[in-house]
Amino acid sequence: MPTRDLTRSRWWMPGFSLFLGAIMLVAFTIGDNVGQGLISLGIMAVLAAIFAFGRRSETLQGIGGPGRDERWAMIDLRASALAGFVLITVVIGAWLYEIANGEDGEPYTQLGAVAGVAYVIALAVGRARG
Repeated sequence: MPTRDLTRSRWWMPGFSLFLGAIMLVAFTIGDNVGQGLISLGIMAVLAAIFAFGRRSETLQGIGGPGRDERWAMIDLRASALAGFVLITVVIGAWLYEIANGEDGEPYTQLGAVAGVAYVIALAVGRARG
C-alpha cells in the first residue's frame, strides 16, 4: 500500500494515536513512571477512538485522512504555518527570558537554531523545485 493511501485510510489517525500512546508508555516506563505512562496511553486511546468513531465530523475526517481534499490540504498548510509561527515566537520569547535572567538560554538556543536551519532549507528546496 503506497504511503499516500495509508495516510488517507480512516485507520491512519487511530493507529498513529495508539502508536504514540505506546511510545509514551515506553518512555515513561524507562523513566520509572509507569502510572503516568498508562495515563498517557489512555488519553491517546481515547483520541484514537474519537478518530475511529467520529466519522460524521468533517473536521475529524480532515484531520484524520479520508476526508482530505485540496481544500483540507490548504487548511492544513495554514494551520501548520500558524502553529510554527506560534512555536517559534514562544521559543524566541523563552530564550530572551532565560538570557535576561542570566541563564545560557538552553535548550531554546538549540530549538531556535534547528527551526531557523529547517526554514532556510525548506525555502531553498521550495525555490529549487519551482
